[in-house]
Amino acid sequence: MSRFLSSQFYINALKALVISTLSIQTLLANTAVVPVPRLDKIYDNLDGEGWLERHESIKKRNQSGPVDMIFVGDSITHWFKFPDKGRPVWDERFAKLNAVNMGFGGDRTEHVLWRIDNGTLDGISPKLCVLMIGTNNWRTSSSEEIAEGVEAVCLSIQEKLPNTKILLLGIFPRGTPDDPKRTKTLAANEMIKDLHDDSRIHYLDIGSQFLDEDGYIPESVMPDKLHPSREGYRIWADAIQDSVAKLMAD
Repeated sequence: MSRFLSSQFYINALKALVISTLSIQTLLANTAVVPVPRLDKIYDNLDGEGWLERHESIKKRNQSGPVDMIFVGDSITHWFKFPDKGRPVWDERFAKLNAVNMGFGGDRTEHVLWRIDNGTLDGISPKLCVLMIGTNNWRTSSSEEIAEGVEAVCLSIQEKLPNTKILLLGIFPRGTPDDPKRTKTLAANEMIKDLHDDSRIHYLDIGSQFLDEDGYIPESVMPDKLHPSREGYRIWADAIQDSVAKLMAD
């Protein structure tokens, strides 16, 4: 009997090890859905702010006054903060809506998931979340994995903010028409658009607004072919204003 119990113990331990290994392999198969923090400075943030420092400052902002709208994303969203970039448009269009900028330069989907898991949405219940994330995942993820990462972010937001609608923006075009980075992220858009349910998630692709008739991004709109200029931020705000008004009013 003791030998049987001993054998059964090892069998159970082996089963647990196999299951654990399979789980780890599943997670490692797509890093875009595994929450992780960043311990570096925020990429291209222009003011030297640390990633965790910004995370904590946003949590404090959430407790200091009403939050009726949030923008979640990477540096493209983050740059709404800067006076020579999107700040004039932000002050004109979104500040009066009690909006909070939750963009972090360099973030990928997995970093947004960590932020959500660690308090960035705690204690608030905004009417609307404008979400655009995934362009920085091009280095580490396939189009399918990027789409899975975006879906994971949507699900996480829905879990934390059950009364909040999500305006899910297609990942903006970048580079030239034949740039592999653009090809990969736009292919992801073809998948994430299916997250639209006309109830809590509303998908909107405004990428064409940044392009000329040949599919190129004018320098006046995105000088580095990635981040909008002041003109680019105005194009962004104009392109979503009807959706924002409708979803904030519902």
